[in-house]
Amino acid sequence: MAFNHLAVANKSVTQQLGQKLMLDFRYYCETGNSTACRSPMTKLPQELANAITKYHIGGVILFAENVQDTAQIVTLNTALQNAATQPLFIAIDQEGGRVARINREVATSFTGNMSIGATYPKQGTYYATQVAKVIGKELNSLGINVNFAPTVDVNMNAANPVINVRSFSENPDEVAKLGAAQVVAFENEQVISALKHFPGHGDTHVDSHTGLPRVDHDKKTIWQNDLAPFKYIIDKHAPGMIMTAHIQYPALDDSLLENKEGEKMLKPATMSRAIMHDLLRTELNYQGVVVTDALDMAGISDFFDPETAVIETFKAGVDIALMPIAIRTTDDIKKLDKLFTRLVNAVNTNTLDKNELAESAQRIAVLKQRFLSQPSTLSVNIAHATLGNPSHRKLEADLALAAITQVKNNQLLPIKPANKSLRLKRLHLIMPDTRKCIALEQALQNLSDNAFTITCSSLQGFDTKLSKNTIKDADVVIAAHASPQQSAVEIGGMDDITKISAHSLSRHEQPKALRAQLEYAKQLQKPLLFISLRAPYEITDYERLSDAILASYAYNIDIDNKNQVAGPAFTALARVILGLDVAHGKLPVTVPLPK
Repeated sequence: MAFNHLAVANKSVTQQLGQKLMLDFRYYCETGNSTACRSPMTKLPQELANAITKYHIGGVILFAENVQDTAQIVTLNTALQNAATQPLFIAIDQEGGRVARINREVATSFTGNMSIGATYPKQGTYYATQVAKVIGKELNSLGINVNFAPTVDVNMNAANPVINVRSFSENPDEVAKLGAAQVVAFENEQVISALKHFPGHGDTHVDSHTGLPRVDHDKKTIWQNDLAPFKYIIDKHAPGMIMTAHIQYPALDDSLLENKEGEKMLKPATMSRAIMHDLLRTELNYQGVVVTDALDMAGISDFFDPETAVIETFKAGVDIALMPIAIRTTDDIKKLDKLFTRLVNAVNTNTLDKNELAESAQRIAVLKQRFLSQPSTLSVNIAHATLGNPSHRKLEADLALAAITQVKNNQLLPIKPANKSLRLKRLHLIMPDTRKCIALEQALQNLSDNAFTITCSSLQGFDTKLSKNTIKDADVVIAAHASPQQSAVEIGGMDDITKISAHSLSRHEQPKALRAQLEYAKQLQKPLLFISLRAPYEITDYERLSDAILASYAYNIDIDNKNQVAGPAFTALARVILGLDVAHGKLPVTVPLPK
């Protein structure tokens, strides 16, 4: 739709407030219990379209459930824009790697930020730029105009449950340069980038989806590490958006706020005017749009009701409240009335400043004018031709291979059947689950012309006796692990948080089972390759048991229509294992190894 620009001064308070809300319609049921609704919203119902129009909603965020195939996504996004009174921000989390909402068989998802970081010493910002260019081009073809990326958190905590491989590196200078390259590349493709998570989520051991993290860095450390990438990128190429972090930073703001239990607590950064206005707007001179992280996350929702949460974020100087209330049924739409009543009353009683409201609405209008001013007619054919096309898939494979890092090799790699000194014919794989077993097994067989007999044990359905027997018969053992376990953001958000706890026991037991099998292989003096499939910090725990170690930083898997289970990281690993290519990646984080 064309940009029907209204001077902000002529917009009503309700119109201005509506532009400051970004809703999700991940699930939608016309009737029934809101919390039980799990029907994906793939086609815009008229009642939701009416709500977007009535409340002048400024944006929506899409999840995996909303984006099931190319034609459907184009149709949905067209309907969303047609319902809006002003061009709509249509956002998604398509970081690449572990956070990619669009089906991996449809779109190009890549192997993620830490794999890009592993290529930096040899390739500089090349892969950061090219990956963001492809992701931006694919999103633009679908009518998605905001990508909540790149993540520029500096991962300084080996136990970080939510960032880890979503970070480029532990080096703030490298994070800054790679993040800046991605901002430029996304926005050159007319997709608004959103740096996250301000002022930094890199040194936390709590996931803000499930709790409220606290960072106790002093100001010097904050400026040298947490804030450094944000400052660099704002100075070099300010992004269209910056996303907040639901994290307490007492060195930046030690003031208190009363929560819904009547208790005083340190303000989360999202609700801190000292951080969101004084620091971000004044000291760092960021004049773009600030959006909250999802307000349904436990770091906020455990302490504040939805209306209070929105008011406090707006008071702090944030422009857009992301996912302020859950709309899952027709009855839930009425919650918008309650929210707007509270917000308008807050303006009328000067709890929210009218002038700041107008300034915020103006920032949003300027950003929309810059990126959404031209009417766009989406084409299913163009989107089909763009998503996952051969050149994009080649780049995905090239990155996966360029990132593979050889951490150790005591004359085990490459593994070749012609290596007479080791009589390498039988390989036994120990993998986190059956799909990863199949993915690496198929990659090894396809690239070696079935030269090996390969067996595999899955740590999910583990039989200790069977695994020991196959280890005893093997010439080489290849074991892989992925740590830490999935966080809420990777599986989609707070609606599916129970999926994590459902597997917590088996995930907790996996390292114990793996270590026992590796100890057994060591007793039998079996040559052993360990592969870190995710955050490489775990290498420390398995180094003494391993003759060779590789890191891939990713384990994306696709299943094609011939039931081939594959993924760029597994193909890349197989190529290095078999000596078809050399591992050029470098560890982007410190992994202590025994001397």
